[in-house]
Amino acid sequence: MSSDSHPEINSDSLASILHEPLSPQRVFFSYLMNAIAFGLTGLALIPLLSILWEIMSKGISGFHPSMLFNPVLDNGFGNAIIGTVIMVSLASLMSIPVGVMTGIFLSEFAQVNYLTNSVRFITNILTGVPSIVVGIFAYGVIVFVTKKFSALAGSFALAVIMLPVIVLTTEEALKLIPTQQRLASAALGGTRLQTTFKVVVSAAIPGITTGVLLAVARAAGETAPLLFTALFSFDWSTDLLNPAASLPVLIFNLYNDPDPQKNQLVWTTSIILLSLVLFINLLSRFLFGRTRGK
Repeated sequence: MSSDSHPEINSDSLASILHEPLSPQRVFFSYLMNAIAFGLTGLALIPLLSILWEIMSKGISGFHPSMLFNPVLDNGFGNAIIGTVIMVSLASLMSIPVGVMTGIFLSEFAQVNYLTNSVRFITNILTGVPSIVVGIFAYGVIVFVTKKFSALAGSFALAVIMLPVIVLTTEEALKLIPTQQRLASAALGGTRLQTTFKVVVSAAIPGITTGVLLAVARAAGETAPLLFTALFSFDWSTDLLNPAASLPVLIFNLYNDPDPQKNQLVWTTSIILLSLVLFINLLSRFLFGRTRGK
């Protein structure tokens, strides 16, 4: 190819071109797009901020520390907090081991075939299934068989909701680990299992933890599945095979209660639930930021 078609550019002229100020039209377009982006962001924040303001303004005035230790019968939500923690914890015990191991299998061991494609397809479908459908499924599997609502049934429903989120985030976290680390481990004599669990999984733990926390945050705020499984209890629950209270169902049940004291309890409970979900989400974002930094 002749040198005439690609004339050499002097470095001084190239530097002058790169440092040449933008045209007024491009500067105006840049400022316009920034203004539109900030304006749309502000519009999107208005509903969120209005909800937060409504909850905080109506809920803080009725908060008393004794509410944290009293059941709903005594104008508290202690039993709902305990019920939520127990059911989400049991759901985590059911879903985290299965979800993490499935994600590891799909990322590190599975071959591209009909089985693995089917597992991925079903997992993606489960992420979009409405939570009320999951509640009906858990009702048919546990409540219909045992003939009673229970915290165990509620935990099972929440576990089904958490499972696909954990599987997908675990698989994606493992895919972010560079292939060079796997090759280096193999070059040093590491077996497939040693490479996977001592190198790849260890490096992906922050990303996996982020996915688990996101799943926990989603489960903690679910209402519909618990209406079909755990139902509700106005007093302390001492048995996993009995109905149990939860923060979302407490809000649902008492929102239209004509008693002003119960109505005030709904707003205060909303602050507790919102704070719990917000804390878990912020923790997951913090871990995700550390993962990206690494």
